[in-house]
Amino acid sequence: MAEEEKGKKKGAKKGESAKKAPKKQESEQKAPVVVEESPVKIRYREQAITQLMERFNYSNKMQVPGLEKVVVNMGVGEATGNSKAIDGAVTDLQAITGQAPNIRKARVSISNFKLRAGTPVGAAVTLRRARMWEFMDRLLTFAVPRIRDFRGLPRRGFDGRGNYTIGLKEQLIFPEIEFDKVDQMRGMNITFVTSAQTDEEGYELLSAIGVPFTREESA
Repeated sequence: MAEEEKGKKKGAKKGESAKKAPKKQESEQKAPVVVEESPVKIRYREQAITQLMERFNYSNKMQVPGLEKVVVNMGVGEATGNSKAIDGAVTDLQAITGQAPNIRKARVSISNFKLRAGTPVGAAVTLRRARMWEFMDRLLTFAVPRIRDFRGLPRRGFDGRGNYTIGLKEQLIFPEIEFDKVDQMRGMNITFVTSAQTDEEGYELLSAIGVPFTREESA
């Protein structure tokens, strides 16, 4: 009897190992996920860093400013009279950025504008790391060139600390937005937050990664 029980246990162990074996094989057969780097990020690493070091005589690469985050903000003033208007803005922003937006609400009540505290007045997305670079690539390659009568981005959008903001009049310049599904035209502001200390450094950084500024204006 004891030998029979030992035989059953051995058989059970063999059966368990046999069941586990296919799972191990399945995991070995899975191909590794390859994430391609954004061309804009590659341009920053392989070209912009060298250009900025030569331009400003930095002693090491750690001094070279970089792009820290991109903030896309869409105001929805009509939401004060139509609460559903914010839904269209959220849908558009999520399609454009690939990230769920945060809804911005009014902090105070303003009777003249029929605005109550807590009313949704806009939506915003903050992009960092891989999503930031991927968005920059789509913005510079596909969206900006589709701006009507485009002649370059104005340089006056710097804030004095190396950060730059542009205003776009409509969301249709992004190929992710389908014209037939748009309930109305919406503008947006896009802010490039950099680690630059001055506007000159910020301008040179953004120019080096491919932001198309106008030539006739002074930085």
